[in-house]
Amino acid sequence: MTDPIADYLTRIRNAMTANHRVVELPASNIKKEMTKILHDKGYIQGYKFEDDVNVQGTIKIALKYNPVTKAPAIVHLERVSKPGLRKYAKASELPRVLNGLGVAILSTSVGVMTDKEARTQNIGGEVLCYVY
Repeated sequence: MTDPIADYLTRIRNAMTANHRVVELPASNIKKEMTKILHDKGYIQGYKFEDDVNVQGTIKIALKYNPVTKAPAIVHLERVSKPGLRKYAKASELPRVLNGLGVAILSTSVGVMTDKEARTQNIGGEVLCYVY
């Protein structure tokens, strides 16, 4: 697999399109941090990290839907920085997703964080994806 983050986003996107309640993904540290951000911002209902000693481990994500309309909480997931073309942004040039309504997830020297957190800390980094 050449791009595990794109695979992570695609599995979530496909599960929401198929109206699944839970999606299971292979784990990595950056995927765990992205999952925590998605949960903190209210895009997913819950998550569980299952770590094995000999195996890579998995992440189980409980997806969130509107109780009345059954529409998924995540409307759009977009991978920005790809292995063939990395996208970096300075602290002064961080992107705003949907004029501040969406979230851009960044990988910085301090760790994985949202665009708003990076702006407050005045730090730039690699723009991983947009979520709204």
